[in-house]
Amino acid sequence: MARPMCYRCFWPQSLCWCQQHPLIPTQTRFVFLMHPKEFKQEKAGTGRLTHISLPNSEIIVGIGFDENPAVQRLLADPTRKVVLLYPGEPALDPAAGDVSPAALDHRELTILILDATWSGARKMLRLSPSLHSLPRLRFTASQPSRYVIKQQPDPGCLSTLEAVHETLLALASAGIETYQPPFGLLELFARMQQRQIDFASDPNRVGYRHRPYTPPAERVRPEGRSGRRRNFTGVEKT
Repeated sequence: MARPMCYRCFWPQSLCWCQQHPLIPTQTRFVFLMHPKEFKQEKAGTGRLTHISLPNSEIIVGIGFDENPAVQRLLADPTRKVVLLYPGEPALDPAAGDVSPAALDHRELTILILDATWSGARKMLRLSPSLHSLPRLRFTASQPSRYVIKQQPDPGCLSTLEAVHETLLALASAGIETYQPPFGLLELFARMQQRQIDFASDPNRVGYRHRPYTPPAERVRPEGRSGRRRNFTGVEKT
């Protein structure tokens, strides 16, 4: 019989994460536009982990969002400044003063995040023309991806959790946010990965790779392989 599941974190109830998540209040609204495969199949999906830690966030599942009433209400809301966390132009850089209390003019900053594989995110954007004109949010990552249990296509490509962490750091520097605790998301990310590493080393667990993970710096991405995550520094990687 299937194990009882927690349908908030999508882990078995015996391994539920929900009570271990740091709660990080934000003035910014984070909206995770999540691909159905990410929503249903990805236990280690960092978008869901991040959402549970951010009370001022929500998940909207889909592939194309032009007909999605919740997304269209956000785009039409004059009390919001809606931006897309995705490479491209026109780009807003909080470090350059492009996002500031004066620029927001009492509107709530609302950040849309395409949570999918790199190829899946491109498809989601292609099928959502109403997102094309949104300004893109840019930041400079403080360090390469910390992902150990998954292959990144490029050092500048970050998981969704890491991208939100870097965004909060940039917004805090711009005076938009007070990011507390400042490393809560990264600590959660490390615990999630360590759990997967421990499972992989347990010979009694079925369904896991039973070999050690190599350090990310020693990995080489095979030619032609599609990357799983996205580069948020403003330059799209192919």
